[in-house]
Amino acid sequence: MSFSELGLSENIVRAVTEQGYTTPTPIQKQAIPAVISGGDLLAGAQTGTGKTAGFTLPILQRLSTSAITPKNKTDRRPIRTLVLTPTRELAAQVEESVSTYGKYTNLNSGVIFGGVGINPQIKLLKNGVDILVATPGRLLDHHQQGTIDLRNIEILVLDEADRMLDMGFIHDIKKVLAILPPKRQNLLFSATFSDEIKTLADRLLNNPAMIEVARRNSTVEVIAQKVHPVDRDKKHPLLAHLIKTHQWNQVLVFTRTKHGANKLVEQLAKDGINGMAIHGNKSQSARTKALSEFKDGSLTVLVATDIAARGIDIDQLPHVVNYDLPNVPEDYVHRIGRTGRAGATGEAVSLVCVDEFKLLADIEKLIKRQLPQEIIDGFIPDPHAKAQPIQLRSFQGQPRGNSGGGNNGGNRPRQNAPARSGNVSTASQGKPAQRSGDARHPSRPVVKQSTPRRSGGRGGA
Repeated sequence: MSFSELGLSENIVRAVTEQGYTTPTPIQKQAIPAVISGGDLLAGAQTGTGKTAGFTLPILQRLSTSAITPKNKTDRRPIRTLVLTPTRELAAQVEESVSTYGKYTNLNSGVIFGGVGINPQIKLLKNGVDILVATPGRLLDHHQQGTIDLRNIEILVLDEADRMLDMGFIHDIKKVLAILPPKRQNLLFSATFSDEIKTLADRLLNNPAMIEVARRNSTVEVIAQKVHPVDRDKKHPLLAHLIKTHQWNQVLVFTRTKHGANKLVEQLAKDGINGMAIHGNKSQSARTKALSEFKDGSLTVLVATDIAARGIDIDQLPHVVNYDLPNVPEDYVHRIGRTGRAGATGEAVSLVCVDEFKLLADIEKLIKRQLPQEIIDGFIPDPHAKAQPIQLRSFQGQPRGNSGGGNNGGNRPRQNAPARSGNVSTASQGKPAQRSGDARHPSRPVVKQSTPRRSGGRGGA
């Protein structure tokens, strides 16, 4: 089946073909006709399946053939499609796709997110765009300042909705929904269909078509997964050994905290390995620079926290390393999904110390398979080592027992973030309080956390 057979115009197919794509992926085969038909959609697709084109292509098709098609790209026009994403990097990635695939149409697009100046965004919105990609907090900032008009929204997309709920954006999403026109097409994309996602879908979607192209909570079959048991203080030497021995030239490494990411980059530099870190404490320009150099191959190692890595879309990324295992098992699936994309093979390696055995067991339970283990000569772990509590860092730099420990990618800190399972110590001195209607775990205890306000609005959202 070709893209033209899915109902896309010649101009859109031409742009897709120029990017080297001739055959639609399974999610695209199902989602494109469903979106073009005008109905609501609930789509489950793991990262790397081509889901972004699955909604951008039919949206371009719908808008370009409607009655108010602009005569040229510079015409002032109302915002007709809103795409919400959880992070800056993902927002930029989605808007880039819209721009690329819509290059031969008369439609234009824009992106707004925090961490950068708001004035250029105000100018963009004043001129108007057909398709706007945004993170929730910055969108609400513009609404509160009266610099955005959402009265003409025809299509709403929630991309990576599961991640938005995990980051605590449910209340922002509800605020956005309240200011949009009630009559519109709604598209919800999620890697997993949790109970919370189903609740959101019931609230948002009207008789939706439902697509699920990947087995729930599965890991991509083309990814070779491996565990290297190692002592906690030997992780850095082992990573350097693997990079040099196997001559890896493009490696995405996940750490649990911002501090850990920075420290690892410094350690690798002493070994002659060039790397950069991306996380919420990095400026947007620094994050963009690191991502750009990693994509073009001039940077060997990109060290990232979980949420900062959202939006990294690199064809044929060969290696992903879990330097620290995630506290949330589902994050393991998201992490390794950065490799093995679009049918390409990839390798996911996890460096696991005694502290993380419980986390490893939780991951294996989720993916319903035991990961093969290989001990590397020279890095045999001490069989008598005792597990230590895993300390995470809060936004104010104080330890806490929360999986979001500084990995918010610059978005607004989560209030009352739910405590996660795993061998994690909490430094909260008060009694945990339960948050009403918590996005993912309403029954779990939570640790109170203040939300600092930045001048100029929501810095990273």
